[in-house]
Amino acid sequence: MLVTFGEIMLRLAPPRLERFFQSPELVATFGGGEANVAVAVAGFGLPARYITVLPDKHPAAEAAIRELRGLGVDTSHIVRGEGRMGVYYVEAGANQRPSAVTYDRDRSAIALAKPGSIDWEKALDGANWFHITGITPAISESSAMLAMESVGAAKKLGLTVSCDLNYRKNLWKWGKKAHEVMPDLFQLVDVGIANEEDVQLGLGISGETNVLDRGAYEQLAETVLAKFPALKIIAITLRESKSASHNNWSACLHDRQKFHLSRHYEITHIVDRVGAGDSFGGGLIFGLQTLGSHQEALDFAVAASCLKHSIPGDYCRLTRGEVEDLLKGGGSGRVKR
Repeated sequence: MLVTFGEIMLRLAPPRLERFFQSPELVATFGGGEANVAVAVAGFGLPARYITVLPDKHPAAEAAIRELRGLGVDTSHIVRGEGRMGVYYVEAGANQRPSAVTYDRDRSAIALAKPGSIDWEKALDGANWFHITGITPAISESSAMLAMESVGAAKKLGLTVSCDLNYRKNLWKWGKKAHEVMPDLFQLVDVGIANEEDVQLGLGISGETNVLDRGAYEQLAETVLAKFPALKIIAITLRESKSASHNNWSACLHDRQKFHLSRHYEITHIVDRVGAGDSFGGGLIFGLQTLGSHQEALDFAVAASCLKHSIPGDYCRLTRGEVEDLLKGGGSGRVKR
């Protein structure tokens, strides 16, 4: 079983491709990096549990839990605490207008939660894999300490630990920078996930990367592996943004034995790119546990995240079969009858 830990938020977005408050409507859904990964893995067919801290008797929090349950995620170990539910606003970009995200998560329940708030032995019971991201340590000093506590508990219990660095410059406001916090957490990680900016700003590792120069990414991956000797795998996503609506998408993976490159996808007419990285993470976690090779796991993860670009909202609402259809040569968009 996979267990993920982080903050789930109320997501508010203008309908279609409108600007904020162009019309008096906001579409309300839910999302958050670690919840997105749990949903993806559950959809692919493995058991997944989500851990967070939410306010008690809060209608949005209750709705978020109901939706997660409906998507096959175990929510039985969610903790209730003081504070509010985090919110984020997202305006979808189009063509040369970029997407925009505004966070409203100060004094949320997870931002106020402290080490000891969660009984990790119970929360991780029956699990073999634990996943966290660099978002949780960015929220507040106490949530950073809680994140370190969670990873330490998972390692003590013998779980495989994965971490998506997910650098968010607008969240690191509580006193320390990401590169002062994340390396300590990353020392305990088995499977790392990142893009080039995450590596440079989250871990303080500099490197010259060009999306067309695969050799530079191989060198970057080797640098990360050299700095973090416990790390078994580092996967790096490669996004070439031609516009908000048109991206090239692929990834690479280094397992200390071989440098793997994925298939490459050209994604036009993007519907929603938020959550695509989490779909990659969920696909990789699923693939590493169920598929025959690291190359297959990488290709599955990239295909899953490619398809996520066509789905509104944070969640990867896909099955294993749908991802495998793309890997087998699908993707024409023809109607299935």
